[in-house]
Amino acid sequence: MNEKIRINRKLLEIKPSGIRKFFDLIIGREDIISLGVGEPDFPTPWRIREEMIYSLEKGITSYTSNNGLEELREEISRYYSKFGFTPDPSNIVVTSGVSEGFDISLRALINPEDVVLVPEPTYVSYSPLSVLCGARVITISTSPDFRLTYEHIIENSRLIEPKVLILNYPANPTGVSYDRKELEEIADAVIEKDMIVISDEIYSELSYNFSHKSIAGLNGMEDRTVVLNGFSKSFAMTGLRVGYVIAPDDIVDAILKIHQYSMLCAPVTSQIGAIEALRNGEDELEEMKTEYLRRRNFFVRKIKDYLEIKEPEGAFYAFPSIKETGLSSEEFAEKLLLEKNVAVVPGNAFGESGEGFIRCAYAVSMDKLRLAVDNIIEFVNSL
Repeated sequence: MNEKIRINRKLLEIKPSGIRKFFDLIIGREDIISLGVGEPDFPTPWRIREEMIYSLEKGITSYTSNNGLEELREEISRYYSKFGFTPDPSNIVVTSGVSEGFDISLRALINPEDVVLVPEPTYVSYSPLSVLCGARVITISTSPDFRLTYEHIIENSRLIEPKVLILNYPANPTGVSYDRKELEEIADAVIEKDMIVISDEIYSELSYNFSHKSIAGLNGMEDRTVVLNGFSKSFAMTGLRVGYVIAPDDIVDAILKIHQYSMLCAPVTSQIGAIEALRNGEDELEEMKTEYLRRRNFFVRKIKDYLEIKEPEGAFYAFPSIKETGLSSEEFAEKLLLEKNVAVVPGNAFGESGEGFIRCAYAVSMDKLRLAVDNIIEFVNSL
C-alpha cells in the first residue's frame, strides 16, 4: 500500500493511557502488591450473583429496550433521590458502564471546536475522548489542594465560551469531594458561563466525610447537568459493565440515538443484577464502605510522617506528594516497583498537575496494604 496515513489523525495526537502503559510492566507478576488498579477487591455480593444466575437458568438472555429495563430505570430514579435529585425514568439510559456513558454523552453534546473544561488532576479518559469528539480541551490546574472553585472556572473561561465542564467527585485520583456549599459555588460559575456539566458520580456511595449530593439537584442545574453513575465501584460489579446516564430531555434523546447505533443495550444479565443491587445491596455496600474507610485511615496515618498527604474525602485513592524525594512521579513509581515490588500509578498519568504525586488505591486487603505501606516507607527512607 502507499504511504498515506490510515489512522484517524486525532488518535495520533493521543498518548496511550498512563495507567495501562505502566501496568504492562506487572502483568503476570505474582510477587507484586498492586495499589494501582481502581477495582474493588471484594467479590460481587452473593445475592446479586444469585439473581443473575437464576435469570440465566430461566433463559433470560435477550436484548432489552435500548434505554434499559424499565424496572431498573425506576429503581435508579428512586435510588438517586438519596442524593437530592429524583429524575424521571424516561431521562435515564442504562449503559455498558460509565465509560460508555461518558463517551456517548460527549458525542451527543460536542461540535467541532467546542470548548471542554477539564479540571486536573483528572481521570485518564476525559481529555482523550473529548479530543476524539473534536473538542478543544482546556485543562484547569487545581493545585495545590485539587479543589475546583468558582474562581478556577471563571478565570479559565474569560476569553472563551466553554460549552462543557467535566466534574468528577469524589474524585479519581485525588479523593477530593465537594459539600453542598462548594457545589453551589461551582454551579454559580456554570450558570454564569451558560455551560453544561457532565458530572461523573461513580464514587457517590464512597463519600466518607459528608453525604454525597448531586449537583443536578441544585437550583438551575437539572436542565444543564448530565449525571453519570453505575455499579462498578459501590457494588463491586466492575466486569459486569452496567452504568447509567441521567440527562435532560433533548440531551437524553441524543444520547439514546448514539447508544442505539453503537451498543444497542447493556447486557440483560447485568441489568438484572443491578436491580437486585439497588433493592437489597445496602448491607454489603455499607460493609465495603466501612472497610475502605478503615483502610484509608490506616494508609494516611502511616504515610503522613514520610510523605505529604491530604486525607481523601471519598473513593478509594490516596494521592501523596513525592516532591521532597527529588524524583519525578514516573521515576518514583518505577524504582518502587523494581526495588520494593509495590505498584502505584505516577501522578502525571492524570495530567501535568499530577506531576510530583503518586496514586495509591487502597482497594486491597489489609494484609497486603500493611506490607505495601511498610515497603513504601522503607523505600522513602532509603532515598
